[in-house]
Amino acid sequence: MGKWLQSGRRRDICVLLAAAGELRGQQLKSRLEAHYDDRLEPKSFYGSLSALVDAGFVEERTEGIHDVYALTDAGEKRLHEHYKWVRDCLE
Repeated sequence: MGKWLQSGRRRDICVLLAAAGELRGQQLKSRLEAHYDDRLEPKSFYGSLSALVDAGFVEERTEGIHDVYALTDAGEKRLHEHYKWVRDCLE
């Protein structure tokens, strides 16, 4: 497994993007905060998101004044590999 999935926050970002298709940065942050029931520091959150973009697992595009994020094919592949691993461990 690549380092990108060694972070629970990065995995959760990928799960949310897989479910939604694409999200604005603030929408993604808000959904994570709701799931964690805790506030995320913007610098830390956007650092995780940038690491996923830099690794090629998430794509970023600008739509008006907003940055919009979506999983790449590589990100989706890694997420499914991780899901299979978790499922196999729990069976």
